[in-house]
Amino acid sequence: MSKSKTQSTSRSYRRVAAAVDAVCAVAADFDATTLDEVVAAVSLERQREIEITSAQLGPGICGQRRFYPERDIIVLADALPSRDHTLAHELGHIVFDHEGAPAVETTLEVSDDLIAYMLSQRAHAQIVEDGADDLAEWEAETFAAMLMTRLRVFNNRGAGVSVLRFDEALG
Repeated sequence: MSKSKTQSTSRSYRRVAAAVDAVCAVAADFDATTLDEVVAAVSLERQREIEITSAQLGPGICGQRRFYPERDIIVLADALPSRDHTLAHELGHIVFDHEGAPAVETTLEVSDDLIAYMLSQRAHAQIVEDGADDLAEWEAETFAAMLMTRLRVFNNRGAGVSVLRFDEALG
């Protein structure tokens, strides 16, 4: 049974906004203005690699967070209507330290298709057995929406990093 490692048991916009603020502060420190740069900045800040890759995932699965002892991997479906939103959602899972799909090193020898199939079957079985981890999904989805809004705003207003710092100063 997969449980979220989150401290809170209820939905909190304030908690998600604080996480977005923290990620934007890290982004500003690393002059990151695109989502891929933000992911790289978070990786450097955490001193834990976050690899982004794509694969053919099971039906209805847009992305997955896979964690290994020394790194996280965000796997995005090959054909996505919104790659950045899915990437931000999976980054939200990492930021909130939600449990992802555990992956052991021996599975690296198995094809990506088989891994995706096995993980989708496991996820489906968990949903049927004990319901989806609603809080973790809500936090990741709300985080993605807030982060994408912030990135759009400061990229549309000019020099991204200076806007991040200005927004940070205003709170």
